[in-house]
Amino acid sequence: MREFIVEADGGSRGNPGPAGYGAVVTDAATGETLAEASEYLGIATNNVAEYRGLLAGLRAAHALDPAATVHVRMDSKLVVEQMSGRWKIKHPDMKPLAAKAAAVFGVGQVTYEWIPRELNRRADRLANEAMDTGSSASSLRRGAAKADAEGPGGGAAKDDADVRAARNVATPAVGWGGADLGAPATFVLLRHGETPLTPQKRFSGRGGTDPSLSDVGREQAERVAAALARRGTIQTILASPLARTRETAGIVAARLGLDVGIEDGLIETDFGAWEGLTFAEVQERYPDDLNAWLASPDAEPTGGGESFAATATRIAATRDKLVAAYAGHTVLLVTHVTPIKTLVRLALGAPPESLFRMELSAASLSAVAYYADGNASVRLLNDTSHLR
Repeated sequence: MREFIVEADGGSRGNPGPAGYGAVVTDAATGETLAEASEYLGIATNNVAEYRGLLAGLRAAHALDPAATVHVRMDSKLVVEQMSGRWKIKHPDMKPLAAKAAAVFGVGQVTYEWIPRELNRRADRLANEAMDTGSSASSLRRGAAKADAEGPGGGAAKDDADVRAARNVATPAVGWGGADLGAPATFVLLRHGETPLTPQKRFSGRGGTDPSLSDVGREQAERVAAALARRGTIQTILASPLARTRETAGIVAARLGLDVGIEDGLIETDFGAWEGLTFAEVQERYPDDLNAWLASPDAEPTGGGESFAATATRIAATRDKLVAAYAGHTVLLVTHVTPIKTLVRLALGAPPESLFRMELSAASLSAVAYYADGNASVRLLNDTSHLR
């Protein structure tokens, strides 16, 4: 008979506040990581998040082998004692969750153990990743095969939220599951709101008129500020020194109760003589320079602008400095099209021409997490749901 270890955790930033859970299933005999699950829950309490993490971990284990025995390890004394039957469950929010968790496996198949928080780091990391990104996307990072959402007897999976949790389970590729690297530095990347030049699709770098936001751009900034306030995960705000980014960052900061720091390395590319022109106008006036620019990251815009290769060098240095300074923190970087696309490109290890294949709307959100071993994970790209 197989034996699984389920490590689960949940958290809430505010209690109640923005909440999420994480769960990891490992093979007790080999230590191999078999599945992970995580989900952002919206506004919930710590205890609800802990129970939801337990339920997701048990469902993940059941999907792998319903006949297995399971040993649950959690740093929540409350959940461990209640599920072991030593403490009564009095809170109305806890009772249905505990009943669903108890019904996943048969009587006697599951045992519980309390562990210190430092021994529950993997599940804690997944829970924090879910809260950082406001989604369950991180649960898919170890593989592509999803587990069956059907609970025992088909009953427990009828709850929509639990179905989502059960489906966020993935089997890892062989050889994955390295050491716990701790919480990453997570950069939430916000492109500034619209300026008068944006809808006209004109080149707008660090030269030119340095335009401020339009009325539409200020409304976009207000909407993204409200969305970020609901998530409640931003700890620091840094902005490019240009007017449109400082104005966008200021609107968000006022909503979150934070200050804005200026980071010069986040400034937009210098487009030289192309500043303020449309693509068609550049094509008409400087066709040879434009063709060279499209063909090579080392080519500069007419008039001594900044090449994409030079931008990448600058952005990589800025990234390394910020990752070192904000390890384990979630930082909002309010910047521009080229810096955001470059950060994403570098995280993916994609070629320079990928910059021309990414859509990045005004006031959109993207996110990249950076781990202690130097690896990065792109979690979000061009999210504009808060604008609709």
